[in-house]
Formats: sequence, C-alpha cells, structure tokens
Amino acid sequence: MEIIKQQVQQKLPMIKNYIIFTILLMTAFSHTSCSTNKSLTFESPKEGYKVVQHIPKNKKGRDKNALYLTPRSIKEDEFNTPELNTFIDSMNAVMLREEGVGIAANQLGKRLQIFIIEAMDDNSRYKVLGTVNNQVFINPIITNVSKERKNFWHGCLSANGEDRGNVATFKWIEYECKNQKGEIQRGRLDGFAAVIFQHEYRHLMKGTYLDHAKHLLPKAELDEKLKSGELPFFETADENLPLLIEGYQLNTRLEDY
Repeated sequence: MEIIKQQVQQKLPMIKNYIIFTILLMTAFSHTSCSTNKSLTFESPKEGYKVVQHIPKNKKGRDKNALYLTPRSIKEDEFNTPELNTFIDSMNAVMLREEGVGIAANQLGKRLQIFIIEAMDDNSRYKVLGTVNNQVFINPIITNVSKERKNFWHGCLSANGEDRGNVATFKWIEYECKNQKGEIQRGRLDGFAAVIFQHEYRHLMKGTYLDHAKHLLPKAELDEKLKSGELPFFETADENLPLLIEGYQLNTRLEDY
C-alpha cells in the first residue's frame, strides 16, 4: 500500500497539469465558438437574408451596422468553395428579388469584400441606360480613373424609402479583383457599369450615397424634373458635386484605407 501511495503522489503533479490543460482548452474552445462574429463568415441567417438599411450618422446603432464596418478580404482557401459559391448565389437571388442593379455583401450583413453588378433589359428603372452583364468582384481595388466625372441620382436597396441623392462618379474606372475561382481579373468599366461599380464599391469603403449627397429629392419629384429637363441627367459634373467614393485610393486594398 505504501508503494502505491508513493506512486500516486509522484503522479499527482502530472495529473493536475493535465486537468488544468484540459480545462483551459475547453474554455478557449467555448469562448471561440461563442464569440465568432457571424458577419465575417459565410454562415446563412436562419431567417434568410434581408437587406441592411442605412443609419444616419447621428443615430444609434451605426457602430454595429455592417454597412459602416470594415469588410475583410476573402482568403485564398475560401475561393471556389461551396460556402463562397452559395453565398454569391444568395446575393444574386436577393438582388433579383429586390430589382436592384448591384449588391454588396455588407448590404446583407456580411463584412466580406464581395459585390455584384447587373442591369437587365427588363429593369424598368434603369432600362434607358442599357444592359450591364452580371459580374462578381472579390477583393476589388481601383487601379485607374478618368479625369471626367458624371452626375447621377442614386437610390439604394439599403436606403428604402429615402430620397434620391445626386453625387459624382468617374466616367470610367479600371479595376483588379478576383473571381469565384480565385483568378485575377482586370478590366475597365464605362458608363452605367462604372456607376454601379462605384456605388457598390462605396459600400465596401463603408457607407452609402446618403453620407455624401448634398442635394436630395423624393423619387416622384426627381422623375418629373428629369423628364422636363429641369435637372441634368448623367452629364459632366464639376468638382463641386460630392464624389461618391471620396477617400478612395488607387492600387490600395480596402482594408488598408
């Protein structure tokens, strides 16, 4: 019995260390599981995706709104995965359901550097401006812009019921991004496609046109004034008109702004 007692006493420190290690490991795992920020993942909400709405600067909750928090870049091992592809399918479905011409991930509460542009022929709100083919932009950067700027009256899926706002966008932009497979894509967008790109890029830069526009009008009133020619539409804008993507930096990742 004395020998057994001595053996147990010798092993006590090892047993205690093992117990402490196990407790710490379980605590860390539990903490990680509970504290995972779902807005930084591809996990779908149980109730389905809803479009996140704009919150004015002086209102409570803006600091927790995905539209105003920095989105993360997509990692190399996340490209061409079921999780990424399913999320992009969801983005397309919401954009189609809401009759939008573009959508960014943080409009769905996901702080991810992804957005989509597309303007269909049967979209009555933007038919006059022509078709824009569906394109997915992942981890986008702007590599070059035109000197000329165009005025445009913006609405937004994240500004439901809000007035339209007049802001300037570059006539054309050049970009670099990745597609769903992780392949580098480079290109140039002009006209309406460039407008939509910059609108969605603004979301990933954090914010909406409502944070920048100085001239706002209800849609019905705006439509009448545009129809009568009282207001300019998609004409050259001077530097007095607020730039939608104010603060952009050429050849710079969004997280480095």
